[in-house]
Amino acid sequence: MKAIVINRYGTPEVLKLKDVKQPKPNKDEILVKISATAVNSGDIRIRKADPFAVRLFFGLFKPKTAILGSVFSGVIESVGTNVKKFKIGDEVFGHTNIAFGTYAAYKCLDENNSIAIKPDSVSHTQAAVIPFGGVTALYFLKRAFIQPGQKVLIFGASGSVGSSAVQLAKHFGAIVTGVCSTANVAMVTSLGADKVIDYTKEDFIKNGDKYDIIFDTVNKIPILNSLQSLNLQGTLILSAAGFLEIMYGACLSVCRIKKIKIITGVTKHTADDMIFLKKLIESGELKPLIDKTYPLEKMAEAHAYVEKGHKKGNVAIKV
Repeated sequence: MKAIVINRYGTPEVLKLKDVKQPKPNKDEILVKISATAVNSGDIRIRKADPFAVRLFFGLFKPKTAILGSVFSGVIESVGTNVKKFKIGDEVFGHTNIAFGTYAAYKCLDENNSIAIKPDSVSHTQAAVIPFGGVTALYFLKRAFIQPGQKVLIFGASGSVGSSAVQLAKHFGAIVTGVCSTANVAMVTSLGADKVIDYTKEDFIKNGDKYDIIFDTVNKIPILNSLQSLNLQGTLILSAAGFLEIMYGACLSVCRIKKIKIITGVTKHTADDMIFLKKLIESGELKPLIDKTYPLEKMAEAHAYVEKGHKKGNVAIKV
């Protein structure tokens, strides 16, 4: 089968299109013929081994996983003898977590992984861009115990995680302020944000507004600055935090500065989360946003574009 293979860390050029052996499902697995995947920040970090801590988990000198990609949408081509939840021909979408392997024509997955039937209302390309931002935003908002009527600020509201966070926060009944650049104000407004701040014209930290939850999806706000705009006992979410931010946030939480709560860490998700997102897609409350779409053989070009940090929503890959 065709796959994008990485044998060393580095620039986008390390991503090579190659022919590799097609996997076969074991008795508890499904074999998905992948129609589409997406390029996300996690893929970029592992490809670059940035931060260096990536090497401690994914290979000190070269990646242990030769095929990146964690999200997908496609059709089940075969199933193991013990599989009960799915059947051949089912159209599914999902997230492989750190198993990766979706930059390829086929992927085997345990039937209990974060997988759901694809909504009929979206294409495979649209479905493939939902899981990364969707499960990340859902995980952190649930950990923050988001409540109706709370004031929530989302920094980086036009990205993959941010655009999902805006829509999910509105679903949960929050009053949402999105922060983005001038070019993306209209888009974030269309997602349902009650207010949109153009960070090139206004610093939300200086406008005097206070929030119950501040969700930094891009690791761009100094933590101490964020605390100035949090209500007493508010929550700061750092979904894209690096090692230093995680340690700093942990120290502040221990010290109970302003009695705030700081949430970081690795996203966890289940099939129930994917089913929840599926229902929101079907109800029109969660819309997939695609900036650009590339063919599989243009993966290096797609990575280079995402790495610039200015994508609107998601970058999809047709397999």
